[in-house]
Amino acid sequence: MRWLPAWPSAMHTLVFLSTRQVLQCQPAACQALPLLPRELFPLLFKVAFMDKKTVVLRELVHTWPFPLLSFQQLLQECAHCSRALLQERPSTESMQAVILGLTARLHTPETESGTQPLCRKHALRVLDMTGLLDDGVEQDPGTMSMWDCTAAVARTCIAQQQGVTAEPGLAPIPVEVRVDLRVNRASYAFLREALRSSVGSPLRLCCRDLRAEDLPMRNTVALLQLLDAGCLRRVDLRFNNLGLRGLSVIIPHVARFQHLASLRLHYVHGDSRQPSVDGEDNFRYFLAQMGRFTCLRELSMGSSLLSGRLDQLLSTLQSPLESLELAFCALLPEDLRFLARSPHAVHLKKLDLSGNDLSGNQLEPFQGLLRAAAATLLHLELTECQLADTQLLATLPVLTRCTSLRYLGLYGNPLSMAGLKELLRDSVVQAELRTVVHPFPVDCYEGLPWPPPASVLLEASINEEKFARVEAELHQLLLASGRAHVLWTTDIYGRLAADYFSL
Repeated sequence: MRWLPAWPSAMHTLVFLSTRQVLQCQPAACQALPLLPRELFPLLFKVAFMDKKTVVLRELVHTWPFPLLSFQQLLQECAHCSRALLQERPSTESMQAVILGLTARLHTPETESGTQPLCRKHALRVLDMTGLLDDGVEQDPGTMSMWDCTAAVARTCIAQQQGVTAEPGLAPIPVEVRVDLRVNRASYAFLREALRSSVGSPLRLCCRDLRAEDLPMRNTVALLQLLDAGCLRRVDLRFNNLGLRGLSVIIPHVARFQHLASLRLHYVHGDSRQPSVDGEDNFRYFLAQMGRFTCLRELSMGSSLLSGRLDQLLSTLQSPLESLELAFCALLPEDLRFLARSPHAVHLKKLDLSGNDLSGNQLEPFQGLLRAAAATLLHLELTECQLADTQLLATLPVLTRCTSLRYLGLYGNPLSMAGLKELLRDSVVQAELRTVVHPFPVDCYEGLPWPPPASVLLEASINEEKFARVEAELHQLLLASGRAHVLWTTDIYGRLAADYFSL
């Protein structure tokens, strides 16, 4: 059971309610669109998208009167409706209607003189579909995942390229479509064809964030070569197990994206304890390429063996990082000491040290790092760091100096109920704190070995009755301190961890 902050029902103005009523009869609403003031179109779009008025939605995109149609602008909370649709997975019906409206636009030629009875058909130049909720744990067949969205947009690109050639004297109206793309082995060939089709096409596919999962090295390079260098903001390579050799092939193709702000890599093996000539050469080449980035603000190197090499990696970067994820990187005390002294520490908004043992010699340099980052840190992830009550209590004085902290992740640490209560009491000074993901207290297990390995904490059964009492007591303490709005939970799958770009 979780206590969630009160979620108010969506507030609607009279204008919103009137707009919703107008759209009840979709044929009549479509006929009225040319007569309506263009200032109503943003609200019409949000209502039609929300209520799955697909006929109207398609016509709205077809006749959009502004140069930009942006999901991030139109589907957020607004003055007329407090519901933020970007925080929900989009309806399949609504997404398909938008794509059909785009297709209809592309098949509406523009005369050489540029005159049409409905001239606002010519206004749309950019359709920005970025910012949609990414895949979560729960699946709903009535909604569209990012994988589905990628496939739908790719099909549109291919179909447009294979469509009927425009008549002499007529030209299709070009539209740039900005999207976040997801690709794996199964969808690679399809997406590659779509990107090739968009070159020189009236429908220009522009990728903002690319996530490639379990993709061979040569396929990853082929996709990167097809992307527009001016659009790409993030490259996220997951489950590819590239190693240094594979990464040394890919990294120069990534480094050409001079506006890249986020780079997420995994399984980069650079362990100094087992050096090799080829490994060292590849690592030096990787470092040289990392030095080419001028706009990088987020770096994730999860499950990479960086023991004793963090200084080499971070010293090559041209600008301070604001988000650094080093989960399961086998960090040594000297790595944490270097990070605490580096220019990055005082700029960090997000820090993930999950899976690194902070209970021994690493504790003091970790505390020094927190001290250096206290003024800026918003998000701190410390899952499975072997922090017991003794280490937590020793760290609380510096942890509570992080007064802007909004999220604290402590799941998988061997903490007792007494330790959690101490954390709850001391964190009262952290007015911005909204979410604490805490472990099941060790008091709720039976026969734990000590110290308990993280695997035991994650897999062993708990006493449900004991844990129910723990939850009730934590909830009462939150209420007594006037912090009912703060979420304390053991749910690590609740999409609570913030993306860097949303901080």
